[in-house]
Amino acid sequence: MITRGEMPRLRRVCVVAWGGVAVSWELATPGRLAPSLATCAAFLLPATGCALHIRRVLLGELRRSQEIAGAAQRALLRPMPGRIDGLTSAAAQLSASRGAAVGRDLYEAVPTAHGVRVVIGDVRGHGLPALGAAAAVLGAFREAAYDEATLGGVLRRMERALGRHVRDRARSEHPSACQAEPQSPAAAEEFVTVLLLQIAADGTLLALNCGHPWPYRMRPGPDLPARPAFEDRVRAEPGFGKGRGGGGPAQRPVDVQPLDGETLPPLGVVPLPVGAEPHPVGELRPGETLFLHTDGADEARDAAGVFFPLRSVLAEAPAPRTPARLVAGVHAALLRHTGGRLADDVALLVIRNDRS
Repeated sequence: MITRGEMPRLRRVCVVAWGGVAVSWELATPGRLAPSLATCAAFLLPATGCALHIRRVLLGELRRSQEIAGAAQRALLRPMPGRIDGLTSAAAQLSASRGAAVGRDLYEAVPTAHGVRVVIGDVRGHGLPALGAAAAVLGAFREAAYDEATLGGVLRRMERALGRHVRDRARSEHPSACQAEPQSPAAAEEFVTVLLLQIAADGTLLALNCGHPWPYRMRPGPDLPARPAFEDRVRAEPGFGKGRGGGGPAQRPVDVQPLDGETLPPLGVVPLPVGAEPHPVGELRPGETLFLHTDGADEARDAAGVFFPLRSVLAEAPAPRTPARLVAGVHAALLRHTGGRLADDVALLVIRNDRS
């Protein structure tokens, strides 16, 4: 059975085949070159019109698909506000699928009565099922972040939302199975890595991590000597700067350290422990920055198989290290390192404490 989406391609093949047969038949007739050329022109003119019409139809469908993908992107990953309760933020998502506008990563930050609550996550798999799981988990966070008194309550709401999504997907894939608890091999393997953070008014950090990479905390390095300006190093070090472009003012070094704490299994692998509650992981003091990311950044490789040096890139980021500049700089460095061929989706979220 031919679907509606295959009709333009089928019409294009028929037009090309029809034109090729007609031209071949006319030119193969001996002694009729001039009439044959006239007949070929009569055949090719309507064929050209049909081809142009098909091209217009395909371009229209492509524009509509891009509009739908853009609407899905805006609904799933809303643009991050520049300021959230005294914190400056920036975020971006880069899909590994060529031409895709949405991926399977998720992030959000919302101000609540308990502090700014942040989530970043990564859904296993690709395509529409992964997008549905990301929407279910992110939608649960957006509601529970305001209602639940603890991060543990938020995480349980997200776990229940993922469970409902998996069960509904199993029922749709296997309608003849038991309506109570249908089983689907694909749905059974669906899980989400999630990191929940709570940034209190005094900068105290609470975290719940379900199989997600820990973020980096960036702070000025007081014990490290400031690097001299480019021109000073050229004069002081023979041979320094050869093959390098441009200089700049001296910038204070930055200390990049990962947060650390207990890590639980990803959501959907096993049920959450009964006593899963957040634990303190330090402070985010004024002027310090949190760099959150998905594992697509850590696991990106170049053609030789070398992993992307994310921590070094953050430490050497040029000043001023604003959240927007960090996001743009890391994305550019990722594309250079991988040659523009990412093997996994990447989501980046940067939060800087600009409170007085």
